[in-house]
Formats: sequence, C-alpha cells, structure tokens
Amino acid sequence: NNSSQLSSLLLQMLFYVNGVYYIFYFLATLTMIVYKSQVFSYPDDFLAPDLLVLFIMAILEVPRLYLGSKGNLTEEEAPLGLSLVLTLGSVVLAVYFLVWQTYVLRADIILNALLLSTYGLESGLKVMAIAAFVS
Repeated sequence: NNSSQLSSLLLQMLFYVNGVYYIFYFLATLTMIVYKSQVFSYPDDFLAPDLLVLFIMAILEVPRLYLGSKGNLTEEEAPLGLSLVLTLGSVVLAVYFLVWQTYVLRADIILNALLLSTYGLESGLKVMAIAAFVS
C-alpha cells in the first residue's frame, strides 16, 4: 500500500466554498421568488413549483457535498461518483432557475451562472480524483 495522498485539497476547498455559496444562493433565490410574487403577476400555480424546485435542490445539496467530501477525504471512488451523479441533478435544477422559472431576472442569471461554473469546476476535479483513486 503506497502512502501517497490522493485526495484533492483544491476539491475539498471547493466543497467548502460551494456549501457557503449555496446557503447564500438559496436565501437570495428564495428572496427573489418572494419579491417576484409581490411585484409581478405571479400565477399561483407557478409559485409552488419554483419553490419546490428550490427546496428539492437544497435537500440534494446536503448529500451531494457530504458524499463528495467523504469520498475525497477517504479516497473512495463510490461516494465521490455518487456525489458526481447528484451534481448532474443539481445542474439540471440550476438550469431550471436560469431558463425555465416563471420570471428570470439578471440577478438569477448571475447567481446561477456562478453556481453552474462551480459545479463544472467541482465535477472536473471529482473526475480527476476518481481517476487517481482507481489507478
């Protein structure tokens, strides 16, 4: 058994940054949904799905970050791979807020573009870490 460390410090730091940023993202997006429901004629049957998607995304974020962090620190590809799959789900939900939600403001575009770019960077690092663990 070789004693070299394969876990990625950059990936671990990114999990932390993503966790902190997601809290900000969630609160900002929730605030904007409330704002849009007050300022715009937000159809009632569209408000619930937008809120539901945000809460599903928040619920998904917890195991996504936990499994990614655990997989990276223990140098196990299975939790890291599962985290990668959950990230794909999160990407789809972020794209929903970027493209398909009822009203998309410039702030939504900025928040989601930043979130998607961190997901992209994180996913690339996860794939590299999994490759290092497997080899």
